[in-house]
Amino acid sequence: MVNCPAVANLRSFELSSGSSLMSDSHQQVSVQLGDRSYDIRIGNGILAETPQYLGQKSGRFLIVTDEHVQNPHANDVLQAFRGAGAQGSIVTVAAGERSKSLSALSTLYDKLVAMSANRRTTIVAVGGGVIGDLAGFLAATYARGLPFVQVPTTLLAMVDSSVGGKTGINHTKGKNLIGAFHQPRGVVIDIQTLNTLPDREYRSGLAEVIKYGVILDEQFFAWLEDNIDGMLNRDANVLAHIVARSCELKAAVVREDEFETTGLRAVLNYGHTFAHAFEALSGYDELLHGEAVSIGMICASRLAVRLGRIPAEVTDRQVAVLKSVGLPVEVPENQLTRQQEIVDCMMLDKKTVDGQLRFILPDSIGHVETVEGVDASAALECLTTT
Repeated sequence: MVNCPAVANLRSFELSSGSSLMSDSHQQVSVQLGDRSYDIRIGNGILAETPQYLGQKSGRFLIVTDEHVQNPHANDVLQAFRGAGAQGSIVTVAAGERSKSLSALSTLYDKLVAMSANRRTTIVAVGGGVIGDLAGFLAATYARGLPFVQVPTTLLAMVDSSVGGKTGINHTKGKNLIGAFHQPRGVVIDIQTLNTLPDREYRSGLAEVIKYGVILDEQFFAWLEDNIDGMLNRDANVLAHIVARSCELKAAVVREDEFETTGLRAVLNYGHTFAHAFEALSGYDELLHGEAVSIGMICASRLAVRLGRIPAEVTDRQVAVLKSVGLPVEVPENQLTRQQEIVDCMMLDKKTVDGQLRFILPDSIGHVETVEGVDASAALECLTTT
């Protein structure tokens, strides 16, 4: 086993700032990437202001959404763009992870061809992570690149997939195996859209929020432990804080390793090597992404305990906060007997190099490192508590 602390050490750059208060109800987080820099606007009831934030006063656009989000959120964004003088329409795909597919992408290409889209046509993703990934990959690949805007309406997308420029679709053998880096021109986050989010989807998003505390910010993790009720009740002030802080933390990592060339950005995948295997084996419909990440974080933390990197209490704290917000922490029974398939899926993970498994593992709350050369049998032993 080889430790790689220098690759994933985030203590060397500032994480405490990056957002600015725009007004009593609006915040802005800047993603600093040179000529690809953009802002994340966070507020309550700001969907109608999307074109204003993005400077989109004319031109053409295509909104990509799903059947659960079209009414009212995507329709509200459509009217906002049309009211600003832009011309465009909505295309709706089926809700769920299975829409991150070549067949769904082909349908979207056909739509762009039919509307004679060109490089001045803006793709606007209104929805959760599936829509953002799919629409982003559409924008990255059509005409070798179209401008792209993220309007996330799920907590998971707000704090994770809408920030950083990762786009892609799934292959039947693994998640996100086909994709590209394509930064958005901007991100607009309306906290009010979370009021329509089903409870299970909302709780799924909390897994990624909790992940940020584990990997980057011990104080934020402790704050989350103290604000369980506010998270469960969807308190507007609590939501604004967790979204802004999560975006700050991710923006800081993306700034240092936009294209995953140094290994630093890999820390964001804490728990994901396990999680992506669980999702693939469930056919992308048994577990929500955040639920799989919740289970995957605990498996990874158990692995860190097994390797002597942390005491068991670090895992216990994670289990407690995840369970407090209603997230699963144990591998589904129907997957425990499919261990070779789990290994096969993990071998497809982007962090795997030359057939050697690599994991992001904590050495404390608030700090993780990349660990290479982990034996598959050791990882499998962490699927259960026994």
